[in-house]
Amino acid sequence: MQKSSLNKTIYLVLINLFIVFLGIGLVIPVMPTLMREMHLEGSTMGYLVAAFAFTQLLVSPIAGKWVDTFGRKKMIVIGMLLFALSEMLFGFGKDVTVLYISRMLGGVSAAFMMPAVTAFVADITSLKERPKAMGYVAAAISTGFIIGPGIGGFLAEHGTRLPFFFAAALGFLGSVFSLVILKEPKRPEIEEKKTEKQVAKSGFRKLLEPIYLIPMLIILVSSFGLAAFETVYSLFVDHKFAFTPKDIALIITVSGILGVIAQVLSFDRIVDKIGEIRLIQICMGVSAIFIFAMIKVSSYWSILVVTFVIFLMFDLIRPALTTYLSKIAGDAQGFVGGLNSTFTSIGNIIGPGIAGILFDVNIDYPYVLSMYVLALSFVISLFWKERRAN
Repeated sequence: MQKSSLNKTIYLVLINLFIVFLGIGLVIPVMPTLMREMHLEGSTMGYLVAAFAFTQLLVSPIAGKWVDTFGRKKMIVIGMLLFALSEMLFGFGKDVTVLYISRMLGGVSAAFMMPAVTAFVADITSLKERPKAMGYVAAAISTGFIIGPGIGGFLAEHGTRLPFFFAAALGFLGSVFSLVILKEPKRPEIEEKKTEKQVAKSGFRKLLEPIYLIPMLIILVSSFGLAAFETVYSLFVDHKFAFTPKDIALIITVSGILGVIAQVLSFDRIVDKIGEIRLIQICMGVSAIFIFAMIKVSSYWSILVVTFVIFLMFDLIRPALTTYLSKIAGDAQGFVGGLNSTFTSIGNIIGPGIAGILFDVNIDYPYVLSMYVLALSFVISLFWKERRAN
């Protein structure tokens, strides 16, 4: 495949991923209005978020195997269609049951998309190109989250349900373009069959191998830590420092932009220089230290700096883990991508719940827990040795 064709293919896949996370971000400013219009309780809104993550958790292991069995392109096209259907249902939903079905379809869509996209990118890039490509993958996700709420807020001025229909239209367009333009990456037939047989035979016994177990634990811990950190962040700075919504939005947006810049411009250079494992170790250690600092700082600018550093560390951990896993996965890219999505989902489910409970006890406790968990993960990562899977 020629370089220009390679670039176009990567960009289309990244646009699809961007659309999915843009759709997730679009709904954020609409949810309070929707909650009032449908007379829903706060607990119901939380359950809707949990329904998405829980469904993604259940489907991810199967979806990862299907990516290897049926191909990357099919899973991307189906994932985009399910995403579009999910958003359309949410837009039309007048009953809470429809909203639950919509969120569950969204979770299936995410479970299909994530391993398929990472496997597709791994298939069409060399080991040298892969860190930059995976940095682009992480940047596409981050950019969707950053831009989504702004677009959603603008569209909501013309109708509460309009952001959902807009996201559905983008999803349908993404599925059509993927069907027409994407070509299934070529994989050695013998190796592919071997991988499918091995996956069917061993299943999650692979998790007992340190080459998979340690990075999966770190994925779980980092997603837990980030979810816990983000869940109570606005409450924390509101209660402790009297931050306004404008202050909070500014900090999160600027942090996200800095993360995207680091992922696009610097990530591959950092990996080339120190490697994925060392980068992950540094990010885990720095995150633990700065989350502790979050509890101790008091001035506005010190809070800004601490927040920026924490978000930046998490923005570098995720593509570093994905790049490392793509290198050790061999022809089982889909299977390993499914495991990645599974452990991310577990962290996203338990992190917000535990953080909310601890916050009601003491506003510092969620960050104390995150600090200890990340510190423990840093210690575990010190025993992590570079190794390649055949």
